[in-house]
Amino acid sequence: MSMVLDKSHGTKVLLAHAGLIAFLVLTLFPFLMIVSISLRAGNFAAGSLIPEHFSLEHWKLALGMGYMDDSGRWIDPPFPVLRWLWNSIKVAGITAAVVLLLSTTCAYAFARLRFKGRQLGLNALFLMQMFPAVLSLIAIYAIFDQIGSYVPWLGIDSHGSLVLAYAGGIAMHIWTIKGYFDTVPVEIEEAARVDGATHFQAFRYVLLPMAAPILVVVFLLAFIGAIIEYPVASVLLHQEQNLTLAVGSKLYLYTQNYLWGDFAAAAILSGLPITVVFLFAQRFMLSGLTSGGVKG
Repeated sequence: MSMVLDKSHGTKVLLAHAGLIAFLVLTLFPFLMIVSISLRAGNFAAGSLIPEHFSLEHWKLALGMGYMDDSGRWIDPPFPVLRWLWNSIKVAGITAAVVLLLSTTCAYAFARLRFKGRQLGLNALFLMQMFPAVLSLIAIYAIFDQIGSYVPWLGIDSHGSLVLAYAGGIAMHIWTIKGYFDTVPVEIEEAARVDGATHFQAFRYVLLPMAAPILVVVFLLAFIGAIIEYPVASVLLHQEQNLTLAVGSKLYLYTQNYLWGDFAAAAILSGLPITVVFLFAQRFMLSGLTSGGVKG
């Protein structure tokens, strides 16, 4: 049976495609501009999207390799970008693992156990998460300065302090995982306990495998949040060798000498770990983000 389409249907389709193309252009243009700046000779931010003269000098410096300029002078890398990249991956990976462990166990307690102050605790976590970490930078510095007097690897200028500081922002993840746990019928765990399983065994072998999508999503969000975070890292990390890439990249932009090309190459490198983790976890993303939205 043939379908009769409205005369304006073709126009609506064209407008929809034009809007989608415009959205993609607006989204991709900043990234393409950063790529263009990283491939230009010299450190200039202004210019056309397609460089007149392509150069890999900024990428050589970002990857720890020097190069010889037109005058025959050897240029060494000004900063240890790969070291910063490794610091970022290490801190983000450990942070994501710690956040996932703490938020999963806390969410299970709030979703399945009944205890006094349960709802008050949930509301308190939610309210505390509404205040950005930048408002507590002075307190964060003072706390870790004192902790460092007793536990040096958790003090100022250590990656342990950064992981611990990031692990404090798990309230939203607790709410996210709890919402997923609430959609899983409790009868499944009760059946496991009838068969002789303990609470932990029911949690480990029954609930966690069913919650794998949301756990991957939380891990990915925690990883991205840690690897791009700047304010807390800039306060806790001081020595050049200990900086993360988000903090270290700021050194490219100092007074009267803005190394835009080197900065652009380092900025693109900072996105590679996120891209790799996202590609690995993307098959879990859709089901994980939409689960927990409807309770039945």
